[in-house]
Amino acid sequence: MDVKNIKTVGVLGCGLMGAGIAQIAAAAGYKTIAREVTQELADKGIGNIKKQLERNAAKGKITAEEKDKTIANLTGTASLDDLKNCDVIIEAITEDIKLKGEIYSYLDKICPAHTIFASNTSSLTITEMAAYTQRADRFCGMHFFNPVPVMKLVEIVKGVRTSDETFDTAFELGKALGKTPIAAKDNSGFVVNFLLVPYLLGAIRAVQNGTASIEDIDKGMMLGCGYPMGPLTLLDFVGIDTTYRIAEIMLKEYGESMYACPPLLRKMFMAGFYGKKSGKGFYDYSTGTPVVNPEIVNYIK
Repeated sequence: MDVKNIKTVGVLGCGLMGAGIAQIAAAAGYKTIAREVTQELADKGIGNIKKQLERNAAKGKITAEEKDKTIANLTGTASLDDLKNCDVIIEAITEDIKLKGEIYSYLDKICPAHTIFASNTSSLTITEMAAYTQRADRFCGMHFFNPVPVMKLVEIVKGVRTSDETFDTAFELGKALGKTPIAAKDNSGFVVNFLLVPYLLGAIRAVQNGTASIEDIDKGMMLGCGYPMGPLTLLDFVGIDTTYRIAEIMLKEYGESMYACPPLLRKMFMAGFYGKKSGKGFYDYSTGTPVVNPEIVNYIK
């Protein structure tokens, strides 16, 4: 399919990543249908997009006309059947291969032959997901970064059976969405997470082993390497739960100790310290100004 023939984009999931993908697709002029498991969640996701667009318009980042056109392109739904006429469907749900597979299998039966399936997975392989469908040649990865409307990168991933035409279309779609695409092979973690996850897990081990304080580890990497935020702050933004699942998947894929989940990460996951989304991770966000989570500090003493 030529990227010029893409008119309607479906997005599976309207959480943090899904809503961001839906926003940039609608802003790029595509009719965009975002699906969530309930209409309430779909409406909430679309509502969050509208609030973000209104903030952007108030700050002069976009015009009122651009805001209105983007909103007009957005639809939220709880029905998978509403995605049956999409030209491209980008999936951004939880990293659960069985759940993804069930949804892909259903959509494969109701979508026309030309529809391209793309996954925003950060750790699962495209080839494994494509196996749930009869269109492995029209299945690829489009891995965006959080926050999607701001981050410029998208990794375009070619599975074992992804056709050149599908890959090229996804690559051009990435550009049409205002991103800078890079090509990646179908290895768990692709380019960025393949390198990033061991770094983040290493930072957790440094906290766990008492190498330095949470604040000083973050400050050290920011001032020593010029990173915009430290690894422990980044973990809170990515999500402790998300990192935990990614580490488990990548360890299974590669069998290398650098991907092994540190005990502290596992305990934070079990305690519900998921990071910014839950209000507490390595930092406590409950007062508005982040402070180091005292429960973590007390635990590692």
